[in-house]
Amino acid sequence: MLSYRHSYHAGNFADVLKHVILIEILEHLVKKDTPFDYIDTHAGAGLYSLESEHAEKIQEYKGGIGKINFKDFPELAKYHHVIGSCNADDQIRNYPGSPYIVQKYLRHKVRKNDRAWLYEMHPADYKSLDDLMSYDRDMRVERSDGFTGLLAKFPPLSKRGFVLIDPSYEIKEDYNLVFEAVARAYKKFATGTYAIWYPVVDRRLITQLEKKFRGVGIKNIQQFELGICQDGAQRGMTSSGMIIINPPWTLLATMKNLLPKLARAIGQDQAGVSRSLELTAE
Repeated sequence: MLSYRHSYHAGNFADVLKHVILIEILEHLVKKDTPFDYIDTHAGAGLYSLESEHAEKIQEYKGGIGKINFKDFPELAKYHHVIGSCNADDQIRNYPGSPYIVQKYLRHKVRKNDRAWLYEMHPADYKSLDDLMSYDRDMRVERSDGFTGLLAKFPPLSKRGFVLIDPSYEIKEDYNLVFEAVARAYKKFATGTYAIWYPVVDRRLITQLEKKFRGVGIKNIQQFELGICQDGAQRGMTSSGMIIINPPWTLLATMKNLLPKLARAIGQDQAGVSRSLELTAE
């Protein structure tokens, strides 16, 4: 959907969850010397000003990154460092998108460099992303459908792959498109790591998505959620989640310790919620 602009939502509590997990996976990937390929199916603009008209209109960042006191979260030092790299001082005026974060981890070696494939359909966001990455030959930006790009690039030549999928879910069909794309990609490349973000607006849609993943025969799946309050009749996103296929072996324990602490920080009236679990196949 070309109406969606992440610039309105950058730095919100959903971004906190998504980018903390993104960094955990990247830290695991770079422990091995062999290169990897990264695919971002809905890459966005790559970097966002929290002082822009879009960000200030909704001010979602105030309920997300704005509530994180990094002095209380030494375990988020690497996340803090990446955010600091796009700001001139301790004040967070800019917030990095996933392409910016990944770029900080790509290793440039002769004939063994990591590579990223970034897909974005919105013309303005594509232009911003292309400009941002124009000097980096290993960050390939395309204005095309990310699901099609994923299936075209997998299996990767590097034999190591990581995919981030986070569409807007403005239409309910996105839930099915996500599942179908991942199921098809997994058949082509079963050892890759797949990170699927989703919003919790209607819990029934998430339950259906979980059931599909449980029933498709994928064995190693974990699920994480971070929210400002319990599910209810209120409008809007109460939580956001990530489904991770082939996660790092340390991820579950790390998130079980971290997410309750983050939930207390971002929760409304300290009523934040979190989940960390393994999805067992049916």
